[in-house]
Amino acid sequence: MSRRGKKIVKRVILDPKYNSELVAHMVRVIMKDGKKTVAEKIVYGAIDKVAEKMKEDPSKFVKDEKPIKSALEVVSLAIDNMKPQVEVKTRRVGGTTYPVPVPIAANRQLSLALRWTTQYAGARHGMGMPAAVAAEIIDAFQGQGNVIKKRDDVHKMAQANKAFAHYAW
Repeated sequence: MSRRGKKIVKRVILDPKYNSELVAHMVRVIMKDGKKTVAEKIVYGAIDKVAEKMKEDPSKFVKDEKPIKSALEVVSLAIDNMKPQVEVKTRRVGGTTYPVPVPIAANRQLSLALRWTTQYAGARHGMGMPAAVAAEIIDAFQGQGNVIKKRDDVHKMAQANKAFAHYAW
């Protein structure tokens, strides 16, 4: 019998403007001190800036020879690029602590990607938060930027500790 309580899965309220679960999750992650309208302005502004960039230079927004039609599609593909597949967790075995590579659940992948986006967008100085979030999204869409570097670092750490994979349980 497990000692843990049962996990309560909350019903997701869709975003009112785009009717998207992903945008609603982005708003919740960016929100600070319960200021949801500020977070919505940041996310909507970032999506609008991505749409502007798509109109300025559409050649940047081509994936596998297919042009991308909407800014929301760019955001979705960028977040898919940001998601880490494995991470390192520590396991204590026989008095020794081992870093063990473990696959990540889909909801944690999304949470980590959005958390890193918020973190690195906030670290960009000299521009507003909507512009910084848009820049991170565009960089991630193109396979570069701070969030992609963080994801690659996490993957390298897991690859380096592959020898301890048999300790995963």
